[in-house]
Amino acid sequence: MRWSWRLGEVAGIGVYMHVTFLVLIGWVAVSHWQTEHTVAAALAGSGFTLALFGCVVLHEFGHALTARRYGIRTRDITLLPIGGVARLERMPDVPIQEFWVALAGPAVNVVIAGLLFVWLELTTGLEPLGHLGVATGPFVQRLLMVNVFLVAFNLIPAFPMDGGRVLRALLAMRMEYTRATQVAAGLGQGIAVLFGFIGLFSNPFLLFIALFVWIGAGQEASMAQMKSAFGGIPIERAMLTDFRTLSAHDPLARAVELILAGSQQDFPVVEGDRVEGILMRSDLLAALASEGQAVPVAEVMRRDFQLIDSSDMLETAFARLHACDCHTLPVTHDGRLVGLVTMDNLGEFISIQAAIGVKVA
Repeated sequence: MRWSWRLGEVAGIGVYMHVTFLVLIGWVAVSHWQTEHTVAAALAGSGFTLALFGCVVLHEFGHALTARRYGIRTRDITLLPIGGVARLERMPDVPIQEFWVALAGPAVNVVIAGLLFVWLELTTGLEPLGHLGVATGPFVQRLLMVNVFLVAFNLIPAFPMDGGRVLRALLAMRMEYTRATQVAAGLGQGIAVLFGFIGLFSNPFLLFIALFVWIGAGQEASMAQMKSAFGGIPIERAMLTDFRTLSAHDPLARAVELILAGSQQDFPVVEGDRVEGILMRSDLLAALASEGQAVPVAEVMRRDFQLIDSSDMLETAFARLHACDCHTLPVTHDGRLVGLVTMDNLGEFISIQAAIGVKVA
């Protein structure tokens, strides 16, 4: 994710912090300073926020490590002001696997809350809940209550929360996957409407949550429909066959010419029939701004890229494009470059098939 800083790596999974997370820490510190006018209060508020997000990171590792058991890699985990995001390469196709992956995150928070509860019972004991506030009360007990809240919030049966995925997995054990997704997404959007209505008369923050849930549920339903529509169709039926390539020795000026002459955004860099790399439009623009047009393509192209075979199914291409930090996949056959596939041309393929009345799945 752009504008993110790498904090480290645990179990082979990179952990990043988005720059907007610092805005949250700053806001918390200033809020506590304005309330008590002491540096200690500002540091305490910031420290509690960091501890909270430490629990969020552990929650995301619960998802990631459980997914790894099913052969699903996690690209990275990024801290955002709204929480953490673990970018799994894909969600499990088997409902029971998705069930366990989705539950693993809240389960981590249950374990954390349990350990904090035992610690409090063995030491200072529990304060009455009426003595707790967002910024007041014993640090450990507030952290315990936050973990309880994270469990309850994430188990709301609405995408993109874990509860929505748990519900979809349970439904998919009894009905077709796309239909299960539509039912779960419909319930999620109904919950979003309820949150929005309540938020109008109480807490405006619920309006933000309602929008978040509504959009997430809609996107999940759309993705499931597209994945279903692509099932059983080989990539060669939809790939782009009229495309341009670059050589590693070409200057960036050549890529500029090709972009201006057509609509292609990303270019395979080939040597003979072998794909050596990909020049992405975003990388090209960044290099043009910093180094100029005379720089060889070899210095800017991405050497870490994915290939896909023309005999693979469109659903495979869709999943890879959704999971990778890329816009274009080179398509090969017997090691030779034969086409390109992008999310745009997959969408065009579905639109054209629908317009001419052809069933695509």
